[in-house]
Amino acid sequence: MASALYSHIISWLETRSFLILPLLFALLMAEGDIKSRRIPNYLTLTTAVSGLAFRGACYGVSGLVDGLLGLFLGFSLLFLPYYLKGLGAGDVKGLAALGAWLGPRSTLALFIYMGLAGGVLALGFLWWRGLLWQRLKQAWVYLVNWILCQPCRASSQATSRQSSPDQGIPYGAALAMGMLVVFWIGL
Repeated sequence: MASALYSHIISWLETRSFLILPLLFALLMAEGDIKSRRIPNYLTLTTAVSGLAFRGACYGVSGLVDGLLGLFLGFSLLFLPYYLKGLGAGDVKGLAALGAWLGPRSTLALFIYMGLAGGVLALGFLWWRGLLWQRLKQAWVYLVNWILCQPCRASSQATSRQSSPDQGIPYGAALAMGMLVVFWIGL
């Protein structure tokens, strides 16, 4: 019984062995983001270059092209939220760098999983700070006003305040949680 479980665990790990390094990189990005609210450039650059090198060495030119497509897709998926000041540049570079390891299909899956993880983290963070019900009410007022095509006067004071960086969530944690799901599923 124990040997069957052991062989099952070994075979499970073997099918995911190529995801161990990107998972470690994602965890390092999350650690940096949690501690300093920044994902270091050297870490995203190292992740991207090593991912492209891995894909090129293991899969040849087609693997390198897939890595480049994953890198550009990861960058593209988060560029608009970054431009709208919803995310930091490190988050964009982090997904792009992991995309170099994963290729476009798995990068899209990572994007979906990190979005779900980010939503859960945001709700938990707002609840922990005691702001969840206030923000839900603001969102409801905004939604009702948007549906009725009227200016959002009721929540304009709340939305005009700028949030400081220490009020947001470190989205590198959501990136790492999404990468954990990708590792678990074995895409």
